Amino acid sequence: MNATGSDVILERMMALHPKVIDLTLDRVWRLLAALDNPQNDLPPVIHIAGTNGKGSTQAMIRAGLEAAGKRVHAYTSPHLARFHERIRLAGSLIAEDHLTAVLDECYAKNGGGNITYFEITTAAALLAMARTPADYTLLEVGLGGRLDATNVIERPEVCIITPISIDHEAFLGNTLAKIASEKAGIIKRQCPVVVGPQPDEAMQVIEDTAQRLGAPILAYGQNWHISRERDRLVYQDERGLLDLPLPNLLGEHQYQNAGAAIAALRHMGFDGDACEAAVTRAQWSARMQRLAKGPIIDAAPQAEIWLDGGHNPAAGEAIGTHMTSLPKRPTFMICGMLNTKDIGGYLRPMAPVADHLYAVSIPGEANTLPASATAEAARAVGMPAIEADSVLDAVKTIVKTTPDARILICGSLYLAGNILKTHE
Repeated sequence: MNATGSDVILERMMALHPKVIDLTLDRVWRLLAALDNPQNDLPPVIHIAGTNGKGSTQAMIRAGLEAAGKRVHAYTSPHLARFHERIRLAGSLIAEDHLTAVLDECYAKNGGGNITYFEITTAAALLAMARTPADYTLLEVGLGGRLDATNVIERPEVCIITPISIDHEAFLGNTLAKIASEKAGIIKRQCPVVVGPQPDEAMQVIEDTAQRLGAPILAYGQNWHISRERDRLVYQDERGLLDLPLPNLLGEHQYQNAGAAIAALRHMGFDGDACEAAVTRAQWSARMQRLAKGPIIDAAPQAEIWLDGGHNPAAGEAIGTHMTSLPKRPTFMICGMLNTKDIGGYLRPMAPVADHLYAVSIPGEANTLPASATAEAARAVGMPAIEADSVLDAVKTIVKTTPDARILICGSLYLAGNILKTHE
């Protein structure tokens, strides 16, 4: 079929449940049983949950495994430009004809029953991965963990929980302990779990869950340590010390993601070469990504254009810290967010960094926060702000007076995806 085949089926799948998010595993188990339980035929699984850093950690592990000659499946969400980005089979993005076939099969096996878009597409990913030979499977949790559609693996090779913070309170709870309980739901009996830096409240929940299930913990600050020393990244655990280059994914928050990736690789028996590849070869779009081509670059050839999809207060803190570390330059933000996010918490850490914020609505996104509301929230945290009709219009306005500006396009993966459709 042509490139619209999967799009047609995906659109049909959107209508199979009245809600976008409805956390339960009942519908997933039903469909997987109809598909002869492909989740039981996957190569060894590394299952990753957390609030921030899941995708970056997965990208680093994949880079390390592939450098060691392993074929790796990877499942992530959401996608940025095309759905195919969610499913990587033995190192390559799923082909259109293969995607169309597994989506069609899942749609037929579902028999018109209620099921969310994420649930049925996750089942399709598991089906494709089970039928394609590989050495490892990397599964990124979509939302939470305990009731996430990816949480159907009986015995993962290793689980990973990246840093937890407040996000998705309507679905996961309004305290760190409640959110951590949902994330810790991926921990399985006697299966090791790598744990990144955590607030004490979250760490207590994770430790209690692991102890109850007899799951060995490999925790930051206890079993492994990572830090920057001059221009090197130093990792240490009971097996010894690794002196590594700094991660090619930018930002100090990537150090802790690198630590979790290395801890997992070391646990699985991979050597220093794989760990070095994890930090130097990982690729992950819209995470402090420097744009190099496309209409925005054409409109602002002297500007420094960055793109980031982080969207919660912890992400705002990480981005603000990174921007502060860059050489001084007039700095502008172009921000669009969803109406479900804590925009004040996200913007507050960046208020000292940006000279001005241009607020936009996310094109084609029903749940976008109106540009007027984003501008108002920015002013409330001390950032001068005005509205713009689009990202490109904002860029053109900025460079009229400041052609060599530093411009950060940020606030949502949906906004980042909209940009990347015309810039990659």
